[in-house]
Amino acid sequence: MISLSINGKQINTDAEPDTPLLWVLRDHLNMTGSKFGCGKALCGACTVHIDGQATRSCVVPIAGAANLKITTIEGVGATTVGKAVQEAWIAENVAQCGYCQSGQIMSATSLLAANKKPTDADIDAAMSGNICRCATYARIRSAIKRAAQSLA
Repeated sequence: MISLSINGKQINTDAEPDTPLLWVLRDHLNMTGSKFGCGKALCGACTVHIDGQATRSCVVPIAGAANLKITTIEGVGATTVGKAVQEAWIAENVAQCGYCQSGQIMSATSLLAANKKPTDADIDAAMSGNICRCATYARIRSAIKRAAQSLA
């Protein structure tokens, strides 16, 4: 058994230690907010926070996540920054198809938790690993700025 701390709860799983965290979340725990995109940590659809850092869950074996604090899209709204980002996403009508949005929100939340006044360059750097096929990048930037203003 491997013990994981997910959204403030201790969860035990009998999945193999090399199973990617994404598959444990989706297939074992029915937490389907994090999406499978590429399986190679290139698209950002599977982004979660591990100890507060935006991390691609498709390439993290659960053995490597044991004893670390994992936050998923299902739990990020319980934080002040996560709630501000989610509210800004709604206010800016960011989502189009929505597939990448959980990863986008997780990356944006990680950025704003570390930097309450990000510049455009900071936003570009933090969000560069998240792909949106609907190209809602302008709305994503606006939502990040709106969330930053609400946190100020």
